[in-house]
Amino acid sequence: MAEPKNDDFLDDIDAAEQDEFADTIAEIDDEALELDQLRAERDQLKDRFMRALADAENARKRSDKDRREAENYGGSKLARDMLPVYDNMKRALEAATDEQREVSGPLLEGVELTMRELLNVFKKHGIEIIAPEVGDRFDPKLHQAMFEAPVPDTKAGDIIQVAAEGFMLHDRLLRPAQVGVSSMTGS
Repeated sequence: MAEPKNDDFLDDIDAAEQDEFADTIAEIDDEALELDQLRAERDQLKDRFMRALADAENARKRSDKDRREAENYGGSKLARDMLPVYDNMKRALEAATDEQREVSGPLLEGVELTMRELLNVFKKHGIEIIAPEVGDRFDPKLHQAMFEAPVPDTKAGDIIQVAAEGFMLHDRLLRPAQVGVSSMTGS
């Protein structure tokens, strides 16, 4: 019987080592591929989580803003409906003559107290009066021109009469002041 050659034996060892090495490389490649897939999935989930966090924060901020606006402006319809009450009480007090004040003093005093209380409630809820005066400049953001007339010794755009006061609810116009405006530069 012939003896195997040492070279054949070494070749068999090299082939076995190469096969084992190839199996190890394949396992490492499979593990690396699986690890890469897990990293990609992790990154994708992290991205979705961060977006969900941002969406939740934006929703919280929106709801806070909506809540603040509801607190500040939710009663604007009621406030607007109360303005004619103020106007009528003011007209009643301005129309009272000295003679009527002597005869109906306590009644008019009660109306004045009611007017002061109404103004306190307005102030408590952020309603402020816009009270332009004759000679002020017309501001279309705060005033509504009810008429225009040429009045001597005035500039165009000067307020020449105040028909009704306006009102602001916090930073929003509730009702513009109703005014008459000069249409010419007079001398």
